[in-house]
Amino acid sequence: MNYLTVQTIAIRVGLVGLLVLAYRWYGWLGVLGALGVVVMWMLLEFTRMVRVMQRAAARPVGYVDSAVMFNVALRPGMALTRVLALARALGQAASEAGQQPEIFVWTDPGQVQVRCVFQDGKLASWTLERPPEDAPAVAP
Repeated sequence: MNYLTVQTIAIRVGLVGLLVLAYRWYGWLGVLGALGVVVMWMLLEFTRMVRVMQRAAARPVGYVDSAVMFNVALRPGMALTRVLALARALGQAASEAGQQPEIFVWTDPGQVQVRCVFQDGKLASWTLERPPEDAPAVAP
């Protein structure tokens, strides 16, 4: 079974369990309170995602200040939105749109590249690629 499927099922079961417990403890008032908490959490997540996308849209595509520092901060299984928040820019697509795995590349002013491979929206692997020694650095 796929990881996202298990996660989706677990979230749905957890929400139903929360609503059932809220009803048993506080009746319909508890259900309304639990729904309020769920809606607030969803609004916070949406706001965070919009803020990340606004920051990323304000910078050049595929640009990162320091590819080495970006490389160090990456961890397997990170969500794409979390990686975008770290890079503060959208990655340059290096794979066909809609194909799995998705590959994005970020480059810094010294032409050092970080190539990230995403499987189902989660970071599967990444590589740091340095330019040859004789290649001149190019400013963005």
